[in-house]
Amino acid sequence: MTEDKIKNLLRDADHTAGEPKSVFISILALRRRANRRRLATTATVFAAFFFFFALLSIRYAPHKPPQTPGKDKVLSLEAEVRQLNAKMDATLNLIQEVLEEERRVQRLNELQTTLANIPDPIEETQVQVDKTAFILVYQADRLYRQSNNTDSAVQTYNQVIKLFPKNRWAEVARQRLTEIENRKPDEPHSKGGQIWKPQSV
Repeated sequence: MTEDKIKNLLRDADHTAGEPKSVFISILALRRRANRRRLATTATVFAAFFFFFALLSIRYAPHKPPQTPGKDKVLSLEAEVRQLNAKMDATLNLIQEVLEEERRVQRLNELQTTLANIPDPIEETQVQVDKTAFILVYQADRLYRQSNNTDSAVQTYNQVIKLFPKNRWAEVARQRLTEIENRKPDEPHSKGGQIWKPQSV
């Protein structure tokens, strides 16, 4: 075969095969793949070693019979249970006492509030006394001014002084009686010459 024929054959082969393709090889990917294989191998070895060691431990481990708690242990546990029950009872009793005390304090506060809202009976009585004495003095004033009934007015004033001697309206009644006694016989007191104006509480 001549050299020209060989060149033609090579040219035809290159033309048929086409352009060569570039191949990218990643060094980092190769290292990762190698590391994964190494880790898998190491893990397999360790797993086999651990399994073998576990079998040996089970095979040659001494067999101990199950231990039952002794009498002393049982007595100790019973004593601890009794102590816990006693503490629990004491705690419950303390809680009950605290709740009872809280209820007593709340009830006392309610009673104090109710008592504070009740009027003072002494002050209430004094108010009623003042009102009654005022009404009697007012009636006596009307009897003397409008009805010209001096005797009834004097009698009412004296009643105020007798029933309420230390009341302020008793002092007013005394002043009225003094003015009646000092009045001149011809001095008018009913029509056109009123001596007093109505008093108020």
